[in-house]
Parts: sequence; structure tokens; C-alpha cells
Amino acid sequence: MQNIQNMKNIIEKIITLKKKRNAVILAHNYQRSEIQDIADFVGDSLGLSQQAMEQDADVIVFCGVDFMAESAAILSPDKTILIPDIDAMCPMAEMVNVESLKKTKKEYPDAIVVCYVNTSAAVKAECDICCTSANAVDVVNSLDEDNILFVPDKNLANYVAKHTDKNIIPWNGFCPTHHQILAGDILLLKEEHPGAEFIAHPECRDDVLEMADHVFSTTGMTKHVRESDCDEFIIGTENGLLHKLEIENPGKSFYPASEYAICPNMKITTLDAVLNSLENLDHVVTVPEDVRIKAKHALDRMLDIKHSK
Repeated sequence: MQNIQNMKNIIEKIITLKKKRNAVILAHNYQRSEIQDIADFVGDSLGLSQQAMEQDADVIVFCGVDFMAESAAILSPDKTILIPDIDAMCPMAEMVNVESLKKTKKEYPDAIVVCYVNTSAAVKAECDICCTSANAVDVVNSLDEDNILFVPDKNLANYVAKHTDKNIIPWNGFCPTHHQILAGDILLLKEEHPGAEFIAHPECRDDVLEMADHVFSTTGMTKHVRESDCDEFIIGTENGLLHKLEIENPGKSFYPASEYAICPNMKITTLDAVLNSLENLDHVVTVPEDVRIKAKHALDRMLDIKHSK
């Protein structure tokens, strides 16, 4: 009871400070359930960064990992972007850095570089165009070049390669959380729940994606589940998404593809951290202007393709 009351007190303080700071709280779909519950918007990384642009707010508290807050800073340089826990980093984004990318670009001088939004601002600045898990295929197919250096996710790269005639050169990166979802797990769940649809995120291994009824981004998953006549789903992504799915679809059942599909970096953000961030304006995320302009060009080029479809 004391813990519940303490949580309520923290939430009340957050609400009060949010008004005082003219702040908006954004939470990624993989965040803790209590963080999602206090957020003004819950969604995917790019969608939240776009929400940050649209909000008439002075402060954006981005409950996610580092590259997401950086993307918000790239698109909203006039706002104060906060990340509640400075240690909330994306291990996949850290699998590519500027030095290694520059070296690899020299090995493939005729290749255009497509980077997943799950990259640092500095890496985005070295790329030609960004993509999301939802639009990666469309982005690649929109390009005139035949050779595509795709960073950093090899699983998403392999997925794209199956939906394009272009030559995809994959970076050897991956999401450790999605990589823990195994085909054997899915076989067992399909036996236990024969009527359930299996929907998977393209960051999953290739053999897992081959077993999926549908492959979607997290936003695609929420849309599909909402519109589907099916009432049982095996969810092949980080388990935090189940909270949102259960709230939005009370009559449907959801099963995590793996009990180990939990990103410790996403779960590092707590209510205490959010409160501290609002109280002390910790931790401000900034991007050097020269890097921001180049990275924004890669993001804008992607958004132009999305808007033209």
C-alpha cells in the first residue's frame, strides 16, 4: 500500500511540474507500463519525434533511448529535449560509429547509405537517407542507385533484400532483444495457441520472420490488431508493446513471443527519473548544429518520400 501511495505522490508531482514547465512527456512503446500511463503520447521513435515538433511545448521529456531523444533534438532545435536517464542507450545504435562507417563507405564508393533511425545523430549525418522499420522497403525502392549500404540492422536489411531487386549490403548489427526471439519459441506458442496470429517485427531473425503471418513495425502492429477480426496474437517484439495492445483491445488476448524479449535499456527509465528530469531539467540532449543539419537532411529526405506516397 505504501508503494502504491508513493507512486501516486510521484505521479501527482510529475503532473504539477509538467504544467509548470509547459512540458510534454513522450514514451516509446517499449517503456515500462507506468511510464506509458503517464505519457501524453505513446508510440514509435520517429512518430514521437514528429509529435515533439507539433507540440506547443517548451520542454519535451523523451522516455526512450538516446538516439530517439537525439532525433527529437534534430527536428525540434528550439525546444528543450530531456532524457530522464542518461544511461538509456540503444545497443544496436552503438554497433555503428562514424569512423567505421566512413571506412566502409570507402569500400563501397558507388553505394548509397541508408540508415535505420536507430542510429546516433552523428551516424545519420554521414548517411544519405534514413528509414524506419515501416518504410525501409519503400525508401530503398525509391532510390536510383542499385547498391545500398544498409546500417546498422542486418535483420532489417535482410528483410528489405527480399522485397527489392537492389543489392543490399548489410551492416553486421542487430537488436539484442529481438535477436532473443527464437523460432523454437514460436513453434511452441503456435502449438499452445493454434488460433493465434503471429505478428513479428522486422528486427527479428530471418527464420522467425518466415514463420510470421504478418511483419510490422510497432505502429503497424497496433493498427493491425485494432482492425483484425482475430482475437489472439503472438507478439514478436519487445514485450512492452503488450501493455498498449491490451489497453486498446480489451477483448483480445496477447502472448509474448519470448519471455526474454525485454530491453533493459528501455526499462531503465523510472517514474523517479521522470520526476527528477522535470524538477532539475536533467538531462538535456543537444546535437551540434553542423551535425544536426546533415542528420536532418537524411531524415527530411525520408519524410519527403513518405509524404509523396
